[in-house]
Amino acid sequence: MSRYRLQPTPAQEAVLLEHCGHARFVWNLAVEQHAHWAPGRRSGPGFAEQCRQLTEARAANRWLAAGSVTVQQQALKDFAQAMANFFAGTHRRPTWRKAGRHEGFRIIAVKAGDVRRVSRQVGEVRIPKVGWVRFRWSRAVPAGVKSYRVTRDRAGRWHVAFAAVPESIPGPGTGEAVGIDRGVTVSAALSTGELLHAPGLRETEQTRLRRLERRLARARRGSRRRGKIKAAIARLKAREADRRKDWVEKTSTDLARRFDVIAVEDLKIANMTRSARGTIEVPGRNVRQKAGLNRGILAAGWGGLVQRLEHKAPDRVRKIDPCYTSQTCNACKHVARESRESQALFRCVACGWLDHADVNAAKNMGDTAAGHAVAARGRSGLPGRMNREPQPVLVPA
Repeated sequence: MSRYRLQPTPAQEAVLLEHCGHARFVWNLAVEQHAHWAPGRRSGPGFAEQCRQLTEARAANRWLAAGSVTVQQQALKDFAQAMANFFAGTHRRPTWRKAGRHEGFRIIAVKAGDVRRVSRQVGEVRIPKVGWVRFRWSRAVPAGVKSYRVTRDRAGRWHVAFAAVPESIPGPGTGEAVGIDRGVTVSAALSTGELLHAPGLRETEQTRLRRLERRLARARRGSRRRGKIKAAIARLKAREADRRKDWVEKTSTDLARRFDVIAVEDLKIANMTRSARGTIEVPGRNVRQKAGLNRGILAAGWGGLVQRLEHKAPDRVRKIDPCYTSQTCNACKHVARESRESQALFRCVACGWLDHADVNAAKNMGDTAAGHAVAARGRSGLPGRMNREPQPVLVPA
């Protein structure tokens, strides 16, 4: 998806918000219909039946009829696809959408004349019931666009994302492999010895965020003051997310250009960041500590980095089993839990090899990926560069 900053007028923004409300309303009705299903009952209505019911609802509801039928039918189509993904086991079950949090809709069957360039930095897109809406032409719009999605984030910013198949980045052709170990303290440690950190809020911004969260806890629910505080918090959160996305894009592009094989851990991030709260009958333990760990994992951009690498370097990303990669010495291959003395220090108890713990794990994954690549080419042994003695990274004791 190629995303651009949308710049609607106040009148256009009011219609866009109505479109978002219609799409959310139709989606939540579909969720409610399927929530009543139980073994032994008839299955929930499919897309065709829901479209027929939507026609009846539009005839009986003036508010719904005033909106775009394209927006509303596409919300049902998105729900049908979400249910198909759920039954395929690739996604979780679709849930309710909330006002202010899930604001957006999708338009399909886009024609060639529905997107145009007005000036050097301004473009326009035609939206049903709204007309031409301007957006920032920060880069060229992909050719052959067939659909786009309009969204509004919690900070009140509008975006339009055009659906397009991302272009892959060709590798250097040198056969070099790199391992990437993802962590919380170090967002991404490379087998080359580089330590990459995903940017977040500055210290002054973190102080302001904590102050705003304390004010939010004291504000009365439903008051205008509470709404202003939530908007200020949303702007800070959006700034943090933008910096993380920018880091992911630049880092993934750099890695795709420098290496032919990229090895990452095969991590189940959704399971790793699941809440430890438990239930009333079986309450969880160390809930606050686990919540802090979850925030750290999500702030490090683990999933986004691998996703963009798979987009930019298809068929060149290798997912490696993470078992024992952090306990294996890259020099002598001895496995021992005691070798990892701390979060940052790895000292092999067998040969005395000293290295940064995350870099050592990244080197193990890089060697594994290089071995797989060589085996796939039908050759024996590793390339000359991989046969050389690994160079240690000195870490203060």
